[in-house]
Amino acid sequence: MRSARTASQRLTSLLLWALPLAFLAVFYVYPLAAVIGQAFRMPPGDGGQHIWAVVWKPLRFTVLQASLSTLLTLLVGMPAAAVMARFKFPGKRLLRVLTTLPFILPTVVVAAGFNALLGPRGWVNLALMGLFNLTDPPVQFLNSLGAILLAHVFYNTTIVLRVVGSEWSRLDTRLADSARTLGATPWRVLCKVTLPLLKQPILAATALVFLFNFTSFGVILLLGGAGFATLEVEIATRALNLLDFRSAAVLSLVQLLCTLMITLGYQRVGRGRVISLTPRISGENDRKPVTWMERLWVGVVVLVVVILLVTPLVALAARSVTKLEPDRGERGGFTPRITLAYYQELFTNRRQSIFYVPPIQAVANSFLIASIVVVISLVLGFITAYRLQSGGWARRAFDVLVMLPMGTSAVTLGLGFILVFGRVIMTLGIGFWLVPLAHSLVAYPFVVRTLQPAVAAIPPRLKQAASVLGASPWQVWYRVELPILKRAAMVSAIFAFTISMGEFGATTFLARPEYPTLPVAIYRFISQPGALNYGQAMAMSTILLMVCAASIALLERLEQGEA
Repeated sequence: MRSARTASQRLTSLLLWALPLAFLAVFYVYPLAAVIGQAFRMPPGDGGQHIWAVVWKPLRFTVLQASLSTLLTLLVGMPAAAVMARFKFPGKRLLRVLTTLPFILPTVVVAAGFNALLGPRGWVNLALMGLFNLTDPPVQFLNSLGAILLAHVFYNTTIVLRVVGSEWSRLDTRLADSARTLGATPWRVLCKVTLPLLKQPILAATALVFLFNFTSFGVILLLGGAGFATLEVEIATRALNLLDFRSAAVLSLVQLLCTLMITLGYQRVGRGRVISLTPRISGENDRKPVTWMERLWVGVVVLVVVILLVTPLVALAARSVTKLEPDRGERGGFTPRITLAYYQELFTNRRQSIFYVPPIQAVANSFLIASIVVVISLVLGFITAYRLQSGGWARRAFDVLVMLPMGTSAVTLGLGFILVFGRVIMTLGIGFWLVPLAHSLVAYPFVVRTLQPAVAAIPPRLKQAASVLGASPWQVWYRVELPILKRAAMVSAIFAFTISMGEFGATTFLARPEYPTLPVAIYRFISQPGALNYGQAMAMSTILLMVCAASIALLERLEQGEA
């Protein structure tokens, strides 16, 4: 009897190992191997000159825009981190929540927000045209390097605030006070005391921001235009428009190598710890600004952060309920009018085509796919989190394998799915499932990293006590462990749902025309001419914005123990 139970436990353990390993093997390792294999298929007589010509230009621009974006993000984020770490001011808690939202927003929403603010039909151009009686928009923001850089700063300032600001708030202020007592100026204290202590967090934030900028896709595609192609955009162009899968695979291989080096660099600098003799609790060292210089400094930084991170989102929501009616006078301008017509049009298919379904269908598709992703990623995440509690080299290797999709471009994953499952995509009933599977692959590492610490923190004595009282392994998990893991599971589900709702890179390759997701539909409508298409894109972007905002609000409540 005992041997039968032991054999059953071994079989169960083997199956629990097999499920996530099979998922990663089929939907990550196999597609990635197909991309690498395609990259090394050199046609006869090609000495590599063609490949070098394909790779060099997008690689050079990718590095350039990532470097400039990272530098600008640090210029904005470091002063903001200092203010958030050291000063108390009205609305600080709300500002912290608002500065978290941009990082979780899908790229199409960010692009739509800046389009609503600074695009040809944006509020800034409308105001300038009305003020100076102009017929053409004076601010040419779209399809420019400035648009790319500004959107990246919008996205990644949150990283600097979280990584550097959290460590800054825990530094012992007595170190800086001692330096000032010895005659050091504020600038010298910053350079000689504070920044050296923050060296590791700053390097880690810099590497992480550079990685996100390097792998940017949606921002470049929607705001950069045809004249600005990064590796990601060039991969999509070569694969989807030119059907040049070999060149796309070579570009993907180059990007994989680059992101691997960046990730290894991030892990290396992330191992360091802040050197603080007596670290403090976060928020303990906050104080109100006293001098007029401090008040001015806090006010200017907060104003810049609000303008940069909040204004595009407000502009997006306002533009989704505003219709521009031409003036009948000689000025030829526009008069804004409040309307819900763009939201009403989401239920209409004016083209009466199966390839242009009503936009509301894209909303329903995204919610359905996101719900499937939550189930898949939670099941795999729970199994993986428990498997990672065991020791040995197998656990360490499995941990590395689980995290690999996090450092792999979604565009590369989409290309791999096309190469491996291309014929399946043509089958309507089966091809649909590739989208939630790809989304689950992206969300899976985040879910594991959320669940794993919670699983490790369960006291073993609770499980042992339940077993002694006669509970089966299933009852122990359901009655004892699951209630403890409930909060972590809810956080994981929110992460998975939000990631799926906004995923754009892999979905661009996999979504069928008659089954678009919300980001794909937004990209379609915002790329087409006409005020109605533009308004519907703004309405869909606002819906996606509201979903992300609700997710942030739920996460905040969970962190505070209110849910």
